[in-house]
Amino acid sequence: MPPHPIPYKIEVMLQNKTILVVEDEKKIAKAIAAYLEAENCRAICAFNGEQAIESFKNDSVDLIILDIMIPKLNGIEVLKKVRAGSDVPVVMLTAKSEEVDKVLGLELGADDYVTKPFSPRELIARIKAILRRRAGQSAPDQEIKQGPLVINVARHEAKYDGKLLSLTATEFELLSVMAKSPGRVFSRLQLLKMLQEDFYEGYERTIDVHIKNIRHKLENNDGSNLIKTVHGVGYKFEVDDEA
Repeated sequence: MPPHPIPYKIEVMLQNKTILVVEDEKKIAKAIAAYLEAENCRAICAFNGEQAIESFKNDSVDLIILDIMIPKLNGIEVLKKVRAGSDVPVVMLTAKSEEVDKVLGLELGADDYVTKPFSPRELIARIKAILRRRAGQSAPDQEIKQGPLVINVARHEAKYDGKLLSLTATEFELLSVMAKSPGRVFSRLQLLKMLQEDFYEGYERTIDVHIKNIRHKLENNDGSNLIKTVHGVGYKFEVDDEA
C-alpha cells in the first residue's frame, strides 16, 4: 500500500478552533462564517487588510481564510506580514483570473487556495485537510531519519544537519511523505491526493510551488539535492552518498 502522509487516523474537528475570515464582500464573509460556526468553531471577520492584521495580532487564530483582492492592504501584503513571524495555516481565496497571484501566494507560504466560486463543502474539506496535517504534533512520537535530515512527527519539526527548517504544514507533510519512501517516484497527483482526502481538479501545479519552497529552504541548509525531479513523472526523495 502507498504510504499516507499521516500514518495514524486523525479525525479533525473544527470545534473550539478560531478561524479568521478576510473577505471584503460582507455577504461572502458572513456566509463563510456561518458555515464555520455550523462546525462549532469561532469565526472572526475582517473586511480589509488593515483589519486583518489587527485581528491577527489581537486573537489567537488556528487558520486564516484570506481573499487576495481586499482594500487597504491586499491579500499578498497581508500574507507577507503574517509569514514574517507566524506559520499559521493560510487558505487563499482567488478568482479564476488571478493565476499569477495564486502562485505568488503559495511561494510566500500559503498552504492552499480555493478558486471562486467555491462550494462550502470544498472549503471546509480543505480547511480540515490542512488542520489534519498540523494535528500530527499531538500524535504518537515518530522520527524519520534520512542522512542529515531528521523529521520529528510529534513535534512537527524537521532539521537538516541539526538546523531547524521553517516549514508550513503543507511543506512539512510533503517532505515527510517523500522522506518515508526514499527512491520512490511520486506523481504530482499522488502527492496532492495524499495531502487531502477530497481531491479537486486543477490544483496539481500547486505541488510544484510547494516543492520549490521546500527546495529553497533545504538549499539554505545545503540540502537542496534531497528532492529530485523525474522529468515527465514527478518527484522523488533521495539521499546522495555524499549527503
